Amino acid sequence: MTYTDEELKIAPWLKSYGEVNFHLDYPDFSISDAVFQTAKRAPSRVALTFEGKNTTYAKLAEQIVTAEKAFSALGIRKGDVVTVCMPNTPQTVISLYAINAIGAVASMIHPLSAVHEIAFYLKEAGSKTIITIDQFYAKIKKVRDLVTLDHIIIARISDALSFVKSTAYKIIKERKFEKFQEDDRLVTWNHFIAMAKSCDVDPSVKMTGSDLAVILFSGGTTGVTKGIRLTNLNFNALAMQTCEMNHDVIEGKTMLAAMPMFHGFGLGVCVHTILFIGARSVLVPQVSIKGYSKLLKTEQPNYIAGVPTLFEGITRNQDMDGVDLSCLMGVFSGGDSLSIEMKKKLDKFLADHGATIRVREGYGTTECVTASCLTPYNKEKEGSIGLPYPDTYYMICKPGTCDEVPYGEDGEICLRGPSVMLGYINHEEENRNTLKVHPDGHTWLHTGDLGYMDDEGFIYFKQRIKRMIITSGYNVYPSQIENIIDAVDEVQMSCVIGVPDTYKMHKVKAFVQLKPGIVPSDEIKAKILAHCKERIAKYAMPYDIEFREQLPKTLVGKIAYTVLEKEESEKANK
Repeated sequence: MTYTDEELKIAPWLKSYGEVNFHLDYPDFSISDAVFQTAKRAPSRVALTFEGKNTTYAKLAEQIVTAEKAFSALGIRKGDVVTVCMPNTPQTVISLYAINAIGAVASMIHPLSAVHEIAFYLKEAGSKTIITIDQFYAKIKKVRDLVTLDHIIIARISDALSFVKSTAYKIIKERKFEKFQEDDRLVTWNHFIAMAKSCDVDPSVKMTGSDLAVILFSGGTTGVTKGIRLTNLNFNALAMQTCEMNHDVIEGKTMLAAMPMFHGFGLGVCVHTILFIGARSVLVPQVSIKGYSKLLKTEQPNYIAGVPTLFEGITRNQDMDGVDLSCLMGVFSGGDSLSIEMKKKLDKFLADHGATIRVREGYGTTECVTASCLTPYNKEKEGSIGLPYPDTYYMICKPGTCDEVPYGEDGEICLRGPSVMLGYINHEEENRNTLKVHPDGHTWLHTGDLGYMDDEGFIYFKQRIKRMIITSGYNVYPSQIENIIDAVDEVQMSCVIGVPDTYKMHKVKAFVQLKPGIVPSDEIKAKILAHCKERIAKYAMPYDIEFREQLPKTLVGKIAYTVLEKEESEKANK
């Protein structure tokens, strides 16, 4: 894409966009500065679409500035942490960038989190201000009994809708939510925004790339929930790298933002990358297969990103019959491992619906916001998660060490680059174990994931190291067995875990969800076991297959294998 001298004057980093670069020059400014730049050079372009209502970049910038003043009037200052407990709505986007613009920190959490989880997030981040929607007021009321909250801001979905849709939403849904009384610590979003009138100064603060911008929560390498400290540079670098890896020009195109903003994938790629470069983000507040399919028809997005379970649901949704997907320029899968069989199914589905592209699998961790590796647009290798982003370097190390292993040999995936976190909150020992200085003098992120690199630099993810099953002294990798089971015609998806065993330490068990209309039977179980016997070593064979109507999922749609592990552990202890 060619930019005018005026556009390059506003955003000089654009000069390299669209070329193939292995090194990029990253601007030393905040994530809110990036959005304001976009608004300055493309004011009339649509930035956000929410339930059919469009917001231009000029309007979005105006709303962010107003919210800045409102936060300032509320007493929020540089370094304060504001918790955003919201689905994907315009208020969520406005809050994120307004908080950032005044030098505060946005702690993004899942609105469906339990009361005690929310209390934990608030305490861990040191936050005494929370923004949520009226639907979750009843839960926040209970959180108030557990932690000190100086400010609660309650937004409403209806405030972001057109008049007709807003009226309908109030009648159909909002009247069912628990009512609340405003007081000196609890205000509605509209009254909060009105507070901007009492702020007659510019509250914005000059921020640099190295300043803390966002806190996201993740299980990290040990499975214990921790707050991850991410900088302005982390997000801005991710945006530039993602654009670079995309090949096609993203600016002016449309992304369906179904991944939630409390998740690095949703916040970093579906929202910030889009607003950074000047594209349109269609915000999806609640994901359902039917609703998502409808948006694919009506919005005709150029880019979609999601976890494998979301895409898998779309492939078997009858509402997608005959839908033209030739609009798609990129389909990105992340957040969980995409099995070889599932990728084949998705690629066929896309081709059958007129798309000219294939699924591109990525890999990343919240410790580096989200993706740091992606399948190239013009080359893929079966089972590979692709090549590292620009300025991002991968090394495969012997687990527990900083020693690099040869090409093709399994080890821990380690990486370094501009999107790597500052560190965890209140977990110094794990910071030392996760961010290690290697003999080369660089600090490397040890991901806790097992994989290998081939001689062309392509990365292959196997699984979390801690998920590896050791049975009779042999290492068994659940994802490999799941790939084999998923190839059986009747199987929708599977999950393999290690079950405690007094003799073998662990034995392998498979949980299987069959395709719609397929009834579990001894015959199908025998067929799956026979299929496995031909492809799996005897020591790695599942000793049992348990059919489930639905496999448990995490809040972001991954298969929650830890739930199954806990169930089996409790059975063993009885």
